[in-house]
Amino acid sequence: MLDIRNAALLLLVLLAFKLDAQFHPPAGEPGTSAMHADSSSFIAWANTCTLQRGLFQWGVDSSGFVDTGLDEYGVGKALSNPTVSLGDGGQATLSFPYPITNEEGWDFAVFENSFDGMFLELAFVEVSSDGENFVRFPATSLADSNWTVGPFDFIDAHLINNLAGKYSVGYGTPFDLQELADSSAIDINSITHVRVVDVIGTAQSDICSRDQFGNPILDPFPTPFPGCGFDLDAVGVIHHLGPNSVERPNVEVAKIYPQPATSNLNIELKGLFYAEAQVEIFSISGQIVSKAQFQQSQGNRVILDVSSLTSGIYIVKIKTGHQVITSRFSVVN
Repeated sequence: MLDIRNAALLLLVLLAFKLDAQFHPPAGEPGTSAMHADSSSFIAWANTCTLQRGLFQWGVDSSGFVDTGLDEYGVGKALSNPTVSLGDGGQATLSFPYPITNEEGWDFAVFENSFDGMFLELAFVEVSSDGENFVRFPATSLADSNWTVGPFDFIDAHLINNLAGKYSVGYGTPFDLQELADSSAIDINSITHVRVVDVIGTAQSDICSRDQFGNPILDPFPTPFPGCGFDLDAVGVIHHLGPNSVERPNVEVAKIYPQPATSNLNIELKGLFYAEAQVEIFSISGQIVSKAQFQQSQGNRVILDVSSLTSGIYIVKIKTGHQVITSRFSVVN
């Protein structure tokens, strides 16, 4: 009888812990795990991004698929590009200059664009050592599943763990590969791909996303807007199997000037086989407005006429045989 009572008491203690448990607080508060994009801990950023778009509203096929942003917006340093929206249940798969490896502390971080740290659009995070077999970080949500989070409602960062998107814009949610040490499907010392999968944040049992304990994960739902779902900004690397120096492709590999441009935009490449490089210019809404290709006879520089473009912010994408470089520039006419 005593054993039964002790077991019952232990169960009550565990339940109380689950109800009262608190995870890392929002960015800027003591004890947060949020990492700013300018942190010296980041030594590299994703250099490829492939999307599988989700619906404007999960369960409503007629809502269509989200198309806000471009694949390459997930490439490069956080805050250097617009974000790309995944839509309900959408996903982005990213790769890196060198495999991410497990060392002491956090190993990489995922960035979203929450404007205030309370309107949170969440995503699962998965990793792979071959691009085919993925293992998901064990996510936890302590939000009350009896409460529906509407399109403009808030989520408390204290209540969620191992879900990307719990911090405000400019701050990444970090992940520690040591948590997946028991998985035989990956090598935590050589992670080649990170996958970000949008959460279906409804309590509706037949379509909701669930955490590691089977609890519904809540975030704003439905959000049938052009930028719905998780808005991917970037994935930053803290530990990898390459040089321990910051990879800054937009600064060290490509020089783009003048800033702002008025008539001509100059693009110079460094350390690349520029004869194979192609350049595309996009408006901030994602429409292509100009193209060019490097020619050996022109050396490592290409000059684009931007005199016909309206004043504003534009995105330049440079594609070579082995990487994609993206950067912003402005036009004043």
